[in-house]
Amino acid sequence: MRIDKYLWCTRYFKTRNLATEACKKKHVKINGVNVKPAKDIFGGEKIKVRKNQIDYELVVLDIPKNRVGAKLVDLYRKDITPEEAFDNQEFIKFAKDYYRKKGIGRPTKKDRRDLEDYLNNSD
Repeated sequence: MRIDKYLWCTRYFKTRNLATEACKKKHVKINGVNVKPAKDIFGGEKIKVRKNQIDYELVVLDIPKNRVGAKLVDLYRKDITPEEAFDNQEFIKFAKDYYRKKGIGRPTKKDRRDLEDYLNNSD
């Protein structure tokens, strides 16, 4: 089965087109190698998928014939994604919410000065 179809069947992507685009953008790796959407996969291979700034890692257990229900996904893959990947996502979410809400506008003069001080002190 093609890698894009497998990722769609196991519900990592909502559509096959999204799975294909992820492969083309080199967000999908099999055994550490970037792959094209038409790459065939087999049982036992390790897949790394970057989606929403999280690097998902999974092992192929079996190949489904069609798209499977959410409850049956675990029959076809084993998720070995480390917990730290999800923790980083939480930090990013809180950092964005803390600084500025969307649509508030341009940075203020104080924001610009703080940024310049940070950049000058980091050198």
